[in-house]
This record gives sequence, C-alpha cells and structure tokens, in this order.
Amino acid sequence: MDTEELVENFEFLGDWEERYRYIIELGKKLAPLEENERVEGNIVRGCQSQVWLVRDEDEANKLRFRADSDAFIVKGLLALVLAAYDNRPSSDILAFDAKDFFHRLGLDQHLSPSRANGLHSIVQKIRAIASEA
Repeated sequence: MDTEELVENFEFLGDWEERYRYIIELGKKLAPLEENERVEGNIVRGCQSQVWLVRDEDEANKLRFRADSDAFIVKGLLALVLAAYDNRPSSDILAFDAKDFFHRLGLDQHLSPSRANGLHSIVQKIRAIASEA
C-alpha cells in the first residue's frame, strides 16, 4: 500500500476510533521479526515501547526495512512508516516529507507526545540509514 492510498483510506474512515482500529489492523499484517533480530543493535531509541528496525540487503539500489514492536498501536504506526520508506532508493527516503504525510493522516493531532516522539525517532533512524547508504 502506498502513502496516497493510506491518506485516502484515512479520509474515508469516520472518526479516530475507526482510524486507530485501522492502524492496529495494519500492524497485525506486519510479519514479526525473528527472536535473533530482536537484539540491542536493532532497537530504535526514543520510543516509549520496544521497537526494532532491521535493514535488509539492497536490491536495485533500494533500501528494504522490516520492523516490529511489543505494542499493537506502535506496530500499526510502523506499518505506516514502512509504507512510506520500504523498497525505496535512499534519495527518495531523504526527500520524503514525513511530517506532511503524518499531518495528512491527522497523526500530528491525535498521537500522544510520547508516541509522536517515538514516531519521529523511527523516521530519524531510517533517514540516518539512507544517509549512510
């Protein structure tokens, strides 16, 4: 699912209770990481919940990411982030305006400050990886 489709889906949903359920459902569709991937080196710092981010090998100069969390809502937020960044060249990742995307979804107004900070930390980690690629 791409970012425009996600924005359209969010606009279609009525209230934030429905949108939160949708976010959780998106998270349930993410494949869990293996136990050996849930290691210190893959933890994203700055998140209230445990979040692991794994970068896979590049294919055709595109970065691949997988992520997992111990919290359902965070796992859903990870699904949104991966829709924006997975399987993209580093130049696209660095050019993508995550703040605008999250604003269009309404997340900037409906996430707690700690969840918003965690989401920012995940985006920063992905951008750092893209900068190094």
